[in-house]
Amino acid sequence: MIAEFKTRPRREEVSKDANLCDYCTAKCCRYFALPIETPSSFADYEYMRWYLLHDRVSIFTEDGDWYLLVHTVCQHLETDNRCGIYETRPLICREYKTLDCEYDDDWTYEQYFETPEQMWEYAEAVMGPREGGIRSAKPALLPVIGI
Repeated sequence: MIAEFKTRPRREEVSKDANLCDYCTAKCCRYFALPIETPSSFADYEYMRWYLLHDRVSIFTEDGDWYLLVHTVCQHLETDNRCGIYETRPLICREYKTLDCEYDDDWTYEQYFETPEQMWEYAEAVMGPREGGIRSAKPALLPVIGI
């Protein structure tokens, strides 16, 4: 028996008076992103490394702004991708409109960091190497032996 897959229509294929939530996988209920300060010192990058040491966290930039992205599902998201507390949902959910939602978003970012090592490599690239960084010291050159 072959499983039948239900394809999700593109935004432009959905009637203007239809509710996109009827077709969506509830992306907006599966994470939250908080703006963070643009890093300007090694200390700032150290904090970001600390964030990235935690499970289900990443950092991204968009339009020059930095964000902490927490990959976690809302505890009230139902199996049908609907809100279990729709009538009493928080204000941020009430203000969110499908007109600008990420229904068709391809989830690409200007910069995306998933590991503390990526963040430190980026920090060193933009700020230069730092004494006492997380990398081992550069090894001494081997002596040239004459024959």
